[in-house]
Amino acid sequence: MAENPQDWQTETKLVRGGMVRSPYGEISEALYLTQSFAYESAGAADRRFSGEEPGFIYQRFGNPTTQMFEDRLALLEGAEVCRATASGMAAVHVALQGLVRAGDHIVAGRALFGSCRWILSDWMPRFGVEVTYVDATDLEAWKNAVRPNTKCFLVESPANPLLEVTAIGAVAEIAHAAGAKLVVDNVFATPVFQKPLALGADIVVYSATKHIDGQGRVLGGAILGAEALMTESYKDILRHTGPALSPFNAWVLLKGLETLELRVTRQSENAAKIADVIGAHAKTKRVLYPGRPDHPQAAIIANQMSGGGNVVAFDLGDRAAAWRFLDALAIVDISNNLGDAKSMATHPCTTTHRSMPEAERLEIGLTEGWVRMSVGLEGSGDLIRDVSRALDAA
Repeated sequence: MAENPQDWQTETKLVRGGMVRSPYGEISEALYLTQSFAYESAGAADRRFSGEEPGFIYQRFGNPTTQMFEDRLALLEGAEVCRATASGMAAVHVALQGLVRAGDHIVAGRALFGSCRWILSDWMPRFGVEVTYVDATDLEAWKNAVRPNTKCFLVESPANPLLEVTAIGAVAEIAHAAGAKLVVDNVFATPVFQKPLALGADIVVYSATKHIDGQGRVLGGAILGAEALMTESYKDILRHTGPALSPFNAWVLLKGLETLELRVTRQSENAAKIADVIGAHAKTKRVLYPGRPDHPQAAIIANQMSGGGNVVAFDLGDRAAAWRFLDALAIVDISNNLGDAKSMATHPCTTTHRSMPEAERLEIGLTEGWVRMSVGLEGSGDLIRDVSRALDAA
């Protein structure tokens, strides 16, 4: 009896979505390590290149293992098409570059990962693209930033590193009224806890390096959206500039997807407990976690997210206190990655957001006392003990 994968529960989509077996009937997805493909005849090659006949041509254009990853993630996200990239930043770069031309204008939430700010502030202007930053929680600011040449809105929600949450549906309406497309970086929420396309976004991007792999092994990225837009805006740039995901990394990410829901659910449970411990400690000036009722955008979170995620941000007052906290950790690693099975903590001002000028960091409220913690899968009691001891040392 045929099953429609669209009707499957999330867990089933993550385990079985997009799988195509070879004649050998393997249980684990096949890993096709090949650069190119052979054709039965010269005419077959002609038909393959013209698009008349379906099939693979060259690994830079597509690969069976990579396509299984793309199809599975698209099924999970509720997207018509997914295109994988070699890293999360490749996904962000292509997602923006494919929507704009010289003379166009981008509006972006000002709270962004440091490399995203670099692309917008340093890279795009070299090609004649203007950028305006706004407070992503202020709908009037989005409206006021629109120009006749505005083609793209970009938002991270929750944002890196202070977990600011944007009303995606409302911002999508503003973008569409202006004739622009909304790109949402959904990496902190994961496709398990938030569905930007269902909320009105046009494009969703991921660093698959984070929760999708979630075990510190490989880099990867993804761009998802409707087939017509994905073809018009991204087919040629992906084909000709070569930000291709390796088949091996695609295979690893497929294996990561199988346990994604289990991992992020437990990580979120752990993060909620850790956030409460941090929030109750005398050394903490402020704690931000999307699952707490005191989050500034708690009402928006309740409307568009089904879980708080695994990242907690907290202010210990100054750099010295933040560093003392980090140096006192015995279980949690000091690392700038996130979404891993292992808990990690970092000082954003000197790592992930180091390249941002101080004035821009202060604009998003990122002062020297902030620590960003990615909560993992360790026992919550062990993490609480480790974090409490480090807070005492702060």
